[in-house]
Amino acid sequence: MKKTIYIFSSGEIKRKQNTLYFEKPDGTKKFIPVENTAEIMVFGEVSLNKKLLDFLSQQEILLHFFNHYGYYMGSFYPREHYNSGFMILKQAEHYLDENKRLILAKKFVQGAADNISKVLAYYNNRGINLLQYLARIDELKNSIHSQNSVEETMAIEGNVRNTYYDAWNSIINNKSFAFNIREKRPPKGKTNALISFGNSLMYVEVLRQIYQTHLDPRIGYLHSTNFRRFSLNLDVAEIFKPIIIDRIIFSLINKKMLRSVHFMKELNGTYLNEKGRTIFIKEFDNRLQNTIKLKDIGNISYRHLIRIELYKLEKHFMDEKEYVPFVARW
Repeated sequence: MKKTIYIFSSGEIKRKQNTLYFEKPDGTKKFIPVENTAEIMVFGEVSLNKKLLDFLSQQEILLHFFNHYGYYMGSFYPREHYNSGFMILKQAEHYLDENKRLILAKKFVQGAADNISKVLAYYNNRGINLLQYLARIDELKNSIHSQNSVEETMAIEGNVRNTYYDAWNSIINNKSFAFNIREKRPPKGKTNALISFGNSLMYVEVLRQIYQTHLDPRIGYLHSTNFRRFSLNLDVAEIFKPIIIDRIIFSLINKKMLRSVHFMKELNGTYLNEKGRTIFIKEFDNRLQNTIKLKDIGNISYRHLIRIELYKLEKHFMDEKEYVPFVARW
């Protein structure tokens, strides 16, 4: 499996014949193994030129940009080498048909809610009483099928997440990371900063996996296909955020791997600093490499699991097999 390269420093990405390297202002160079690189995540102030982008396109390497605060800004998405006109038409069909779109939107919300329940049950089984939250989420899940529009379905998803977030202080049990309400722009408090950063990583990872399929990331179902550059990755990420990003957040806090020194306050918000982002990304990469055992497949990594989820969507669009979202089996 090809790797992700992370660049935190300022400098320039350059091409030298058939290789890449990153050069810092002091002249220090770090070569990037093209044959083993799937994507480059840029957090520092980095310059590049059109020739470099052409080379990245030839090598099918994605380039993702984050701003000073770790917010995802956008991606250089090379021409789709697996592009399929047939698949794009099928995706559009399932978006333009309101009933077909609603079916998929409900499935994404159902998958997200089921995995949220799995996370809460995991900690409930370890001595933290979360039964009231699990009961309320079960009520909300039972109402998903009766919603008549994507907007109503998204409202249910919002209520599920609000109930879920109400349980976080019980799981975290750390006053320094007290969490009262989800605030995004800007994130207020350390836990909000972790959620925003982690979710950005998850969106980019799903986008990377979409690039390896015939799917077009611009056509989403729960998240509207409008002026966003990408939306399908946001849909699919909803399923995996609870079992990947949220579990990472709980682990980093409860094991005291992240502390106040790993955050910075700027522009009325709280953000991870470079050291904090490095710690989070290391845990994120480790989690994606972790394997689980699936019936009829065997042991696969979480990264590969995301790809399989996309293949399931392809089959749904081609009317081969109805899509059923992945739910953790802990």
